[in-house]
This record gives sequence, structure tokens and C-alpha cells, in this order.
Amino acid sequence: MKRWALTLVAILAAVQVLLACGPSSGEESGQKPQSEAPTEEVTVAPTEAPVPEIEGTVDGADATDAQLVAVGEVLYQQHCASCHGAELEGQTNWKQRDENGFLPAPPHDETGHTWHHPDEQLFEITKIGTEAFVGMGYRSNMIGFEDQLSDSEIWAVLAFIKSEWSPRIQRAQPK
Repeated sequence: MKRWALTLVAILAAVQVLLACGPSSGEESGQKPQSEAPTEEVTVAPTEAPVPEIEGTVDGADATDAQLVAVGEVLYQQHCASCHGAELEGQTNWKQRDENGFLPAPPHDETGHTWHHPDEQLFEITKIGTEAFVGMGYRSNMIGFEDQLSDSEIWAVLAFIKSEWSPRIQRAQPK
């Protein structure tokens, strides 16, 4: 998929998020601003770009598998880019907690910490969400995708992310 088409998909996903969320504070809506993050889980409907079929058995995030990376790129743009950025850049000030105590979405490019984690850990975080993975009452906006993506599709997303890293960073990632 061409980069401009992926950018368009990401922009459309961001617009969907903004329209679904409504006003950003109570002032525009006439309501008092909330001091706590919502307790209900918020999900975003993915964009409707066709996802290529994954052929064969997927047993990991192989960044050299062109077919797996291509599927992962489409899925990343549909499910991840609205928070982690169309170019894997993450959200601004991703190391600083917001007013509700949540960390913004980190980048998945080389400037972030994704490559500091082994594939199995990244898979589990993506599948069950950060809160469930960390446990002990840890709070995070990162939902689990086990109800939206198959295991093979999660591996494909991770393969795409890894394919964007330099060979040096790929070698530095813990196994």
C-alpha cells in the first residue's frame, strides 16, 4: 500500500476518533470537565481498508516476511495509528503522565522503547492490554486486541513495526 494511502487511512481514523469522542472539555458541551478518566473501555472502529489474507502458519514477528509485513502495515494503520501515529511516532510528551495519571501512547519507532522488549512480551501486551499484562492495579489506555485481531494478525502488526527499525535496532532487541 502506498504511503499516501496509509496516511489517508490514518487521517480518517483520527477523524473518526475525534467525532466519536465529542468535545474535549466540558466548556464546549456546557458540562463540568471530568477530573478522572472514564472507567468504561473506549474502542475505535477500524477503517474499512481491505486486509490481505495471511498465508500459512505465523509463528512470530518476522520482519523479513514481506507478505506478513504488508498485512501488518494495513492492520497497524487501522488499529494502532490513531494513538501510536501513522509513522510510528507516538503521542507528544509520551514519557509524562497526563492530568489523569495516564501515559500517552509511546512511539514504536527507534525513539521509543518498544524495541527494548522481546517479541513475546509485545505480543501479550497487544493481545490482552497493558493493564492486564502489568497487573497490580496499573492503569493504562492501551486496550487488548484479542477480540479484534487474531494471533496471526497481532504477529503481523509486530512484524510491520519491526520492519521499520534499522538493522542495528533489530539486532539490539532482546530475544
